[in-house]
Amino acid sequence: MEAAPQQGKTVDGSVPIENHGIIGDLRTVALIGSEGTLDWLCFPHFDSPSIFAALLDAEKGGHWRICPEPDGVMRKQFYWPDTNVLVTRFYTPDGVGELVDFMPMSRHGRKYEREVLRRVRVVRGVMRFEMECFPAFNYARDPHETRLIHGGACFSSKKLDMTLASSVPLRKEGRGVSAHFTLHENQSAVFSMREGARLSCQELVHSHESAEVLFRDTVDYWRHWLSGCNYRGRWRETVQRSALALKLMTYEPTGAIVAAPTCSLPEFPGGTRNWDYRYCWLRDAAFTVYAFLRIGFKQEAAAFMRWVEARCAEQGDGPLPLMFSVDGSRVPEEVELSHLSGYGGARPVRIGNAAADQLQLDIYGELMDSVYLSNKYAAPISYDFWRHLRRMVDWVCNHWNQPDEGIWEVRGGRRHFVYSKLMCWVAVDRAIRLADKRSLPADRPRWLAVRDTIFEEIMTQGWSQQREAFVQAYDREALDAANLLMPLVFFLSPVDPRMLSTLDRIRRPPSKGGLVSDGLVFRYDVDATLDGIAGREGTFNLCSFWLVEAMTRASVARPDLLEEARLTFERMLGYANHVGLYAEQTGQSGEALGNFPQALTHLALISAAYNLDRTLGGRD
Repeated sequence: MEAAPQQGKTVDGSVPIENHGIIGDLRTVALIGSEGTLDWLCFPHFDSPSIFAALLDAEKGGHWRICPEPDGVMRKQFYWPDTNVLVTRFYTPDGVGELVDFMPMSRHGRKYEREVLRRVRVVRGVMRFEMECFPAFNYARDPHETRLIHGGACFSSKKLDMTLASSVPLRKEGRGVSAHFTLHENQSAVFSMREGARLSCQELVHSHESAEVLFRDTVDYWRHWLSGCNYRGRWRETVQRSALALKLMTYEPTGAIVAAPTCSLPEFPGGTRNWDYRYCWLRDAAFTVYAFLRIGFKQEAAAFMRWVEARCAEQGDGPLPLMFSVDGSRVPEEVELSHLSGYGGARPVRIGNAAADQLQLDIYGELMDSVYLSNKYAAPISYDFWRHLRRMVDWVCNHWNQPDEGIWEVRGGRRHFVYSKLMCWVAVDRAIRLADKRSLPADRPRWLAVRDTIFEEIMTQGWSQQREAFVQAYDREALDAANLLMPLVFFLSPVDPRMLSTLDRIRRPPSKGGLVSDGLVFRYDVDATLDGIAGREGTFNLCSFWLVEAMTRASVARPDLLEEARLTFERMLGYANHVGLYAEQTGQSGEALGNFPQALTHLALISAAYNLDRTLGGRD
């Protein structure tokens, strides 16, 4: 059991990012703070408008809080073992209370109505609690009517109605409802929220017994799913928690995987680098498929492949969009919500994502690599899917030499990013391998020639004699942590002298031209990159795990790097929050920054743990 972080607020009163756990039902996710506050929920889907968004504005955003009334309560928050059921415990001299949050799931064919269920009970002594439910529909843009009904309350807005069922009497209070109640040992109160308006919800009110049935079914669902994990190495619990987090970010109806379930959480305190991650990036999802396959989850990989095949079939001869909504539709245009104060005052608050219209050539490599691995370890692809992929690879052969915005989605103009060229090489290479393995028809002479041309160009124009390293872009001297993937995608040997030199240059501290600060990795030097975005950012957790894996592989020739890789990995584990989750970035004071939790970080952790454990082998 992990102790919850100390109580603390940002300058605008929001609960810190790292003080949250998540629950979900494979369609959306809710963030629950360690003080018992539900601070974020979009409904009915990941990319739907928010109902609760206290993370982005503690006053206007909407919240749902259940907590003891006395001050000075000690709190601990943890996951019920091997599940995504979140438990928050409250300790006082007079009693111990327990808040259990989850969205019901079942593996036995029972179709539960979708709901957020919150059960609070006293396990010792007596405690008095307060419940507040103040929704704010459509990012606090749509007004709503609050009505008390038999058994609860109904909240009705222009586009969405929600009903709160309560086992204790409610009191209307402005735009929401509240309740004060006392529980003695073994007594409980249950609250649940469902979609729809009702004249009465007495039949929806859960007893302790009915809530217990849902709790046990949900625990059973998650434990059964996790039993499919075949990772048995060191850091097993950490890997499994990352797998559970990644599963929560999967949209089950289509197989799409969101980059993160939140939007506009800043990459630097009070900064302007605030983006909406509630969509399916082909890059992020393809990497996630690799992580799932690595530890035995073939069904998730197969579901995403079906989703990818549908997107490729729809696209025709043009370039693939780099991201989609979870249902496969176009990502909404980027909009700034000026009425919200932003997390910690970080503005503007953005929904939608303008990067959807960028050209990012690297997505083809990540996508083809995931297809290649899925074909090898999950299920062979169909001929029709191959036809779509072949057309896509031909497009890459025609356009790989264009400048683009790159993996980091810079807004300062297109460049010839080395990582983008690298992943175009991967796209063509994996297509050749797949065609040969399956004897599939392809323009092999042309593909081979293009693959070799890309390789030679990266080695000449992507290499800097002055820096003795691969650089971020042609005719630039800035370093980029994305180039750590060169040995991971088999472009270069991990012990190639150029790769070892690049690794050494990146490992230097920023003051000496590198990107690493006490084992934490910046993705690039903001000042040297001119990415077109104001402000600073924290270290990138994804890149820190990439560094671990690059050092692990290089240890074949440099044994000293293996111990450093392990030390760096263990240090990174210390930056997870109290329930094992990571945001996109880590700040200067160790705080979580960026959207939370981030799929890329957790999949990179899985890959680093797998390869580090395998390399360590029996050496301990």
